[in-house]
Amino acid sequence: MKENALMVSKTLAEVGRNIEPGITTKELDAIAEKFIRSLGAEPGFLGYEGFPYSLCMSVNDTVVHGFPSNYKLKEGDIVSVDCGTRYRGFYGDSAYTFPVGKISEEDSRLLEATKTSLYRGIGQAVPGARTGDIGYAVQSYVESLGFSVVRELVGHGIGRNMHESPEVPNYGRRGHGVKLQEGMVICIEPMVNAGRRDVYLADNGWGVHTTDGKKSAHFELTIAIRQNAPEVLSTFEFIENNRN
Repeated sequence: MKENALMVSKTLAEVGRNIEPGITTKELDAIAEKFIRSLGAEPGFLGYEGFPYSLCMSVNDTVVHGFPSNYKLKEGDIVSVDCGTRYRGFYGDSAYTFPVGKISEEDSRLLEATKTSLYRGIGQAVPGARTGDIGYAVQSYVESLGFSVVRELVGHGIGRNMHESPEVPNYGRRGHGVKLQEGMVICIEPMVNAGRRDVYLADNGWGVHTTDGKKSAHFELTIAIRQNAPEVLSTFEFIENNRN
């Protein structure tokens, strides 16, 4: 699991290195597939339940599961990149929302709030806590800043399958939900909208969009539940060291 987590982390950094105005999301998908295979792994998303690409590329008002396409990224866009690997019978999964060139102050606030809410959720991921504790930490922080949490999509357990129990919502009440146990591995992944929380499914049956057309951000890390503190298996360090 840790090997997969590091692979997706490095792949996201490789994609991030190439994000600039003018590149297409399909070109970034090809870069990711080549990089994943160079590590000796397979793209975890490619063919998963029929998904036809290696990455989910979700631009601006696309929340998640966007198809890579011939769309050329523009200055001021934000693009959420969700990546999966499959290696030695296990899966990895992580996501990061990248700015394209210089973005607005409001969009910067959205990205920072979403990423911070992820770490607030991770702080609750200890044995004996419940999934509602994670969801409450994410939701209460995001809503305090005037943003909203998508409720139709949730985090999840991960292991020999990409999606396993338990579901990990980004909203909830403290003391409710599935009890976390040592040894569980889960993906916590806030999906946060600049406007209303309402979303709709695209005609292709995959892409999820905000109904008001406002932007959405998505950050995801894989966490092992340990006795003393959560062990964060994937990391954003490769991405952020590249971009600094």
